[in-house]
Amino acid sequence: MMVRCPRCAKEVSYAGNPYRPFCCERCKTADLAAWADEQYKIPEDKADEISYYNNINKEETEC
Repeated sequence: MMVRCPRCAKEVSYAGNPYRPFCCERCKTADLAAWADEQYKIPEDKADEISYYNNINKEETEC
């Protein structure tokens, strides 16, 4: 199966690729560096956060 590298869009084979889903070590490292530099961010959903903490509090009171 051929996939596109999420970093450079080069088509590479998915099977047997040690850097998958990236095409090479360079793209994999560059993507990791972008996360470390906070170039990518996962949006925060306050409703999910509130639900999470409500469930934790509920579990603590059930013990």
